[in-house]
Amino acid sequence: MFWFIPGLIALVLGAELLVRGASKLALSFGISPLVVGLTVVAFGTSSPELAVSVQSAWSGRVDIALGNVVGSNIFNILFILGVSALITPLVVHRQLIRQEVPLLVGVSLLLWALASDGGLGRWDGLVFVMLLLGYTVLVIRQSRRETAANREMDRETPPEDGKAWDRHWVMQVLLVAVGLGLLILGSSWLVGAAVTLARQLGMSELVVGLTIVAAGTSLPEVATSVMAALRGQRDIAVGNVVGSCIFNILAVLGISASIAPGGLLVPPSMLAFDLPVMLAVSMACLPIFFTAHRIARWEGALFLAYYMAYTAYLILDASGHDAKAGFSVAVGGFVLPLTAVTLIVLAWRHWRTVHGGNSP
Repeated sequence: MFWFIPGLIALVLGAELLVRGASKLALSFGISPLVVGLTVVAFGTSSPELAVSVQSAWSGRVDIALGNVVGSNIFNILFILGVSALITPLVVHRQLIRQEVPLLVGVSLLLWALASDGGLGRWDGLVFVMLLLGYTVLVIRQSRRETAANREMDRETPPEDGKAWDRHWVMQVLLVAVGLGLLILGSSWLVGAAVTLARQLGMSELVVGLTIVAAGTSLPEVATSVMAALRGQRDIAVGNVVGSCIFNILAVLGISASIAPGGLLVPPSMLAFDLPVMLAVSMACLPIFFTAHRIARWEGALFLAYYMAYTAYLILDASGHDAKAGFSVAVGGFVLPLTAVTLIVLAWRHWRTVHGGNSP
């Protein structure tokens, strides 16, 4: 546990450098902050998940590899967006509603479908990797359409900003690189300490992957999105989360399934519970993002509450506690339906407001 505090310091410092470098780099190259958040920042902060899952898959510890990705996606949306929205309500870019969130739902469905036979083989992994390459090319080409406008905005930047020490793109790239390095190093220290503690408590590798490892490898996303929210870079805060979730499925699982001897075997418990939860969490973004194109503080609190409920269920299930049955009934029979009805009503009211205002 000695490395916990140094790891936390490295994460916070790395997130500050990464957000500063990425936002400046976006202006220098005429790329929107949203695209930077969806690609450079999202892929970079997901590198711990990639390292842990690939290493686990190569060594035959497929439960950690799978649990890391599925748990990280649940953690990213429920915990990170929840905390970021509590700090400041997050305005959601229209591109996320129109393209990235439906894509996230689509690849989550694809993952569930491919895993339904009990495993992810090499060809399944290659399909994910090819989809990632296509997606990356798509968002970069889309950003080129905004280059002229962004450069015009850059020319309108006050002169004092142009004299900043990080005005040159070389320094900005260096900031991103150093920030990513500190994020990876810090998350490695924290995960190592957490996994050691979890194993001492006798938790299974799947539960360790879904909770401790998933949260640990997602700490770069936590630090980056929270720091971006504090700095007012809301596109990076939200784009980082959505882009990381897409990267986790397409790249982390894709590469892991491609190199794992015999592929990745998917436990029945993950097919029955964790993958449906991941899909439901991804789909929950649609109505929340759609209503007023923002994530309000109360919606962030709702996300956090659901993550705590999910973690509590895993702990109760792993320990075989008698309260598991009553807890499942309460969440599944009351809380989830009530939330679903609330979100549907909010979406309907927003639709009525928009279309009612346009009616003669």
